[in-house]
Amino acid sequence: MDHRCYTCLVKSFDKLLESHPFPEETKEAHMKDFLRFLGAENGKMLPADVSRRNHQKIREMLQDDDPYRELKIQSNNGLLTQYHHWREKVQQSENPFETALRLAIGGNIIDYAANPEFDVDETFEKVLNSDFAINHSQLLREKLEQADTILYLGDNAGEIVMDKLFLETLNHPGVVYAVRGRPVINDVTMEDAQSVGIDQYARVISNGADAPSTLLHLVSDEFLDVYRQADVIISKGQGNLEGLLGNREKSIFYLLMVKCPLIGDKLGVQKGDFVVAHNHLMKN
Repeated sequence: MDHRCYTCLVKSFDKLLESHPFPEETKEAHMKDFLRFLGAENGKMLPADVSRRNHQKIREMLQDDDPYRELKIQSNNGLLTQYHHWREKVQQSENPFETALRLAIGGNIIDYAANPEFDVDETFEKVLNSDFAINHSQLLREKLEQADTILYLGDNAGEIVMDKLFLETLNHPGVVYAVRGRPVINDVTMEDAQSVGIDQYARVISNGADAPSTLLHLVSDEFLDVYRQADVIISKGQGNLEGLLGNREKSIFYLLMVKCPLIGDKLGVQKGDFVVAHNHLMKN
């Protein structure tokens, strides 16, 4: 936890409380409880652990296991209507692998936690015509061609439609696609992955946890087995990166759009930059 994380987490929890019709005294009580929790946490937790706790609270308060379900369906359906358009763009491009990869990273803009105001079409245009701030995409392609088993860590609903396009383009028989074990924010669940057809191009498994990240101290034994056996891991999004950053035991490629200055500082890039970074070539 960096000192900037505390400010961000308090603002995020405040937005979360304000986005639902809770009584003011309920909001005040839960914010005070959260501030006490942060004070006692003493910098030992990852931000994703704290976000997990906050969204558990909101689900309990709403008595709703998946408050973002309708938003996820809208995001998935919206991108699915464009699927054939982008599929043609990929197939007609000089480098289908790179084009599909860029679109998969562009889809990472769909994030109701980091930035609920986003323009998907504008982001796709930008990612197709921008230089990556870190670009290990050629190494990624080589590693994927050599791999028997690939573990792909999914991130957000909507974005997963572009993951599907990338996996279709990759056409690899050994891909395992991991989703969250329970709904949290607009992160992908088994229901979401199956609804867009990810299971046509990968074996879909649950990671067994409800954090908006991949936190190895929370995941299931099934996930850990796949994680340990995978030759290459593709980690989509900032949340997964936060959980795995600093990991050197596996070959991990981080694919994301950078959404906060702290992560930008850790990667040596700017907020808003697009990144394909191999963990063995990173400083952190």
